[in-house]
Amino acid sequence: MSKIDKRQYSKQEWHRIRAERRLAKQHKRTATAPQPTEERKNNHIAFVLGNGVSRENLDLNELKALGKVYACNAVYRTFAPDYLIAVDVKMVLEINKSGYQKKNQVWTNPNRAYDRMQGLNFFQPSKGWSSGPTALWLASQHGYEKIYILGFDYKGLGDGSKFNNIYANTQNYKKADDGATFFGNWLRQTKSVINENSSTNYIRVIAPDNYNPEELNKSKNYSLCKISDFKKIFQLT
Repeated sequence: MSKIDKRQYSKQEWHRIRAERRLAKQHKRTATAPQPTEERKNNHIAFVLGNGVSRENLDLNELKALGKVYACNAVYRTFAPDYLIAVDVKMVLEINKSGYQKKNQVWTNPNRAYDRMQGLNFFQPSKGWSSGPTALWLASQHGYEKIYILGFDYKGLGDGSKFNNIYANTQNYKKADDGATFFGNWLRQTKSVINENSSTNYIRVIAPDNYNPEELNKSKNYSLCKISDFKKIFQLT
């Protein structure tokens, strides 16, 4: 297994990652990401979706007609992306209960809780990251020329203190009035993917009031696009 820089993680996260990596060594059901050449035959662009509220008015089916779509967690309830990524145990259990993974690609990390589940694909080794950055990493492995990033809002709503997620107030998610989730790890992981894939152009699609972290703006292969302009480029409704 490749060496992981544990400075990117909290102590609790690092303990979890070590456990998952030990499990991955023993896991009999292995799955690796499809080779980049498979994806390049079909499309030059991909869309990676987080679940920040900035993307809530987009028709995801329109995106799927334009390129491969990588999305996270509860999006499967109303939309079937090309690749669904979920790393939270409760979310994977919900997906498995629905049977979604029997007809669609679902990617997660190895976990003893999934030993008897059928149809899941496992990262080998475990990334140990949040779902959004993991989805971005997976898309980057497939060699697209451009990757559009949507719904990566980072900061909370209002003054930044409220939970920012389209699926707030639903099963396995916090309430809309709950505190915002800490985004530091998401940001570091996103930056890591962008910097490690210099031949890929990453375009983050944002609402006018979205947080614009300076750490990402330093990357030459990263740029911003307002949602209104994004819709015009692809003639979206």
